[in-house]
Amino acid sequence: MIESLNISTSPYINAILSIVAFVVIAKAADLFVGRVLSRFTKFTKSEIDDEILDAIHRPVYFTIILIGVVLAIAYLKPSQKVLFYADGIIYSVMTVIWMLTAVKISNIVIEDAVHKVADVTGLSKDIIPLIENVSKIAIIIAALMVALSLWKINITPIIASAGIAGAAVALAAKDTIANFFGGLSVFADRPFKIGDFIVLDKGERGEVIAIGIRSTRIKTLDDVMITIPNAVIANSKIINESAPTPSMRIKIPVSAAYGSDIDLVEKTLIEIALRNENVITEPSPRIFFSAFGESSLNLELLCWVKEPAVKLRALDEINKTIYKKFREIGIKIPFPQRDVHIHQG
Repeated sequence: MIESLNISTSPYINAILSIVAFVVIAKAADLFVGRVLSRFTKFTKSEIDDEILDAIHRPVYFTIILIGVVLAIAYLKPSQKVLFYADGIIYSVMTVIWMLTAVKISNIVIEDAVHKVADVTGLSKDIIPLIENVSKIAIIIAALMVALSLWKINITPIIASAGIAGAAVALAAKDTIANFFGGLSVFADRPFKIGDFIVLDKGERGEVIAIGIRSTRIKTLDDVMITIPNAVIANSKIINESAPTPSMRIKIPVSAAYGSDIDLVEKTLIEIALRNENVITEPSPRIFFSAFGESSLNLELLCWVKEPAVKLRALDEINKTIYKKFREIGIKIPFPQRDVHIHQG
């Protein structure tokens, strides 16, 4: 490029001019990234683009300068051996620069993603260092492969050995890997979220406390914490009592003696349900006359509570109120009776 300008026939002067030209270009690029592009990122609501831009503008600056150094060395027309080692060193330095930049960018993206997921799922932010370390190892391995290829080192045996080692590790840690991908499926499908009451196909019922990479924790009504591997969660039938709405319907069977005023019974039950603070008015409580029993009129009170967490409390309060109110207004609650007649022989 410098030679085409016919400034000098000396390779040393052309080499120096090449470096100077690329320093100027690098400074212009640095100003463009730092002042022009940064203005556009200010229009976005997220700060992640500002952090990424801040992470790359210095590496871009040094990369352009190093490219100028490579061209300057080429102007000096050294021997192939010197050129090989010089280019290898410079490109290795560029690889290290961008490896460190990639690690920094991955950490920025991981922290932003985990914070967003944690707000929804309750995923512990303590998982950030683990994910960052896994990402860092992957980037370092990729950079090492690039560096080895720059020095013309055959990496095929290394890749083959890594594949065998990876297969051995995957076989040894198959349960952990299964739980990890089970966690990913929970994050992707979102069958429940923190605070939901769920029931698994084996009968475990409780409030979701935390959703982790390896397991999900639920707290039962007995205040017992149950840790369930995500592989089990991913392959289980899950009943989410808090979805699609947080309210939950409860059924309360009620019996009244034959001869009772059925209209009065229904009116009383509706009033009791509406007076309970845990019962919502929409949908409104309703009564179904389900059957004529052997010794009673069988009804069913259906009402909706605010959330599954208050289900048992609402049942307890409503049942107590029904019993007291029926005694007060004279409605009898029948119970099975048997008359035994003994005949003397």
